[in-house]
Amino acid sequence: MPEPRTVVIAAFPGVELLEVTGPAEVFSVASRLVGGDAPAYRVEIAAARTGPLPTAAGIALVAERALAEVGAGTDTLLVAGAMAGAMAGADGRYEAVVDPEVVGWLATAAPAARRVGGVCAGVHLLAEAGLLAGLPATTHWLTAGQLAARYPDIAVDPEPIFIRAGRIWTCAGVTAAMDLALAMVAEDHGPAIALDAARAMVMYVKRPGGQTQFSVPLSLQASADDRVDELRRWIDEHLGERIPVEAMAARMNLSVRHFARVFRTCTGRTPADYLEAVRVEAARRLLEESARSLPDIAAASGLGSVETLHRAFRRRLGATPAEYRRRFRPHATAR
Repeated sequence: MPEPRTVVIAAFPGVELLEVTGPAEVFSVASRLVGGDAPAYRVEIAAARTGPLPTAAGIALVAERALAEVGAGTDTLLVAGAMAGAMAGADGRYEAVVDPEVVGWLATAAPAARRVGGVCAGVHLLAEAGLLAGLPATTHWLTAGQLAARYPDIAVDPEPIFIRAGRIWTCAGVTAAMDLALAMVAEDHGPAIALDAARAMVMYVKRPGGQTQFSVPLSLQASADDRVDELRRWIDEHLGERIPVEAMAARMNLSVRHFARVFRTCTGRTPADYLEAVRVEAARRLLEESARSLPDIAAASGLGSVETLHRAFRRRLGATPAEYRRRFRPHATAR
């Protein structure tokens, strides 16, 4: 019988609870689905010292291994994270906690593992250990700016749920750790087992790494101009209609040129780019949640034709609508 794959989750006091327990549960469920006389995975929590490990949630975990005891034979090494700051962190006051003991240990432990993953703010510990130099990486959107500023040699992308760069994996915030673990299960045992694990855990969907961390409207802060926020709400309610830039400008009682400048200043996007982005997002939801035909989805989302739908998906998601649907609704047939 094959030996279980050992997954070590490195943690430290104040770690985010779900960043440890979420991946652990995914690997546990996958083990039961794979079956056999031995589990497919063995998950261990390691910290600087064994024993009770306080978490940010106020619930203590138990570190059964000391970092120094983790040796050869580790298949997958995950580093959980934590953020310091008040809940007002959306204004940039959240900072990733970089635990020096874990960082120092990574220098010798990471090269011995088959694959290494940073979970949420745990990505910052991989960066501090020099494991991400020259690589693309993602992390929680609240600390992505901090990561990019401190480590300019890392190609930080705050949008994806997770990124794989060879044997190094990085993922976004908190629950994205479960998506990362599912992707690892898919690599080890095939996508069917990973999808069954997602269903068993009643996860909404096994999301591909390229899916954004949050919706297009949520990715934009509230505008200083109430008219822009009202326009965005109106666009969302009229996606299936033709919405020329002249109509958007008229709703704000501005000339087209002045409107384009105001909209871009407030949102960071041109009106055309924003409109296509929200239409692609609407089309994605329909592909995920319904069995509607591609012409129906193109019309309902305002993209108009299947050809335009294809072009927009290729440009923004790097996949065709049919490919996207197969990942989210594997038993559905695109028409």
